[in-house]
Amino acid sequence: MDTLLLQIFNGLSVSSILLLIALGLAITFGLMKVINMAHGELIMIGAYVAYVTQLFFIKYVSKEFFSFYFIVAIPLAFVVSALVGLLLENVLIRFLYGRPLDSLLATWGVSLILQQLARNIFGAPNVDVVSPSWLNGGLRITAGLQLPYKRLFIIAMVVFCIAGVYFFFYHTANGRKIRAVMQNREMAACLGIPTRKVDAYTFAFGSGLAGIAGCTLSLLGSIGPSLGTYYIVDAFMVVVLGGVGRLIGTVAGALSIGILNTALEFGTTATIGKVLVFSIVIAFLQWRPLGLFAIRSRALD
Repeated sequence: MDTLLLQIFNGLSVSSILLLIALGLAITFGLMKVINMAHGELIMIGAYVAYVTQLFFIKYVSKEFFSFYFIVAIPLAFVVSALVGLLLENVLIRFLYGRPLDSLLATWGVSLILQQLARNIFGAPNVDVVSPSWLNGGLRITAGLQLPYKRLFIIAMVVFCIAGVYFFFYHTANGRKIRAVMQNREMAACLGIPTRKVDAYTFAFGSGLAGIAGCTLSLLGSIGPSLGTYYIVDAFMVVVLGGVGRLIGTVAGALSIGILNTALEFGTTATIGKVLVFSIVIAFLQWRPLGLFAIRSRALD
């Protein structure tokens, strides 16, 4: 029973990590139809923001307050990544809407530039982010089962982000403007919505979510310039499997891949498990190319 419960928790943990990584991409790719290959580097920026915040607290803040550095790092990671995303949208992405292949190639070049910039600033070797003391240890369920506080914190962070994104898109005026522009740009412009500003702020919002993902990933291991490349394929796979442009689809895609990946790795090896998951996703998309939850509207029909 302990093994079964541990595998279920591991599946939820992996799913939550994938969901947090893919949440920003679900906005930039799912809603804006921009293939942003630099999404992984925005995740990397969020991780380095956590590292820099840690160094600042070590040098300038009293030791008794060091454990609070991560609480400060999370909103900072969002703001810094959002500003980088806003700059990227204004300088490059704004000229590539409706040109998916061009956006793929251009953002891939941006990703290489950002990786090299990180190497120049922080060095090529990976660096470590020290976990706050309140995230050390775990919650003991039984004598043989302990749930790490870090993983529980990540799951809680994902729930908070999903709730925040849902509230923003469906219960605020700006969120409704974003959905209106993405569904029918011409009609939204006729109604007076500044579509150019909406594009910029939407891309910045998705980039900020990527920064939060990177900040959270710094709890799980060392970080480096190539951190984002390890997750970019999985992030795209989650968005495509769930259904492009659907928030509920992103959640379902992350849960499906995370639980399936954990189950297959438990019965085989990590490498074989990933290959099997990738094969199953490809086979599923051959049968249902629009994903688990497809957008249905008069405009698309």
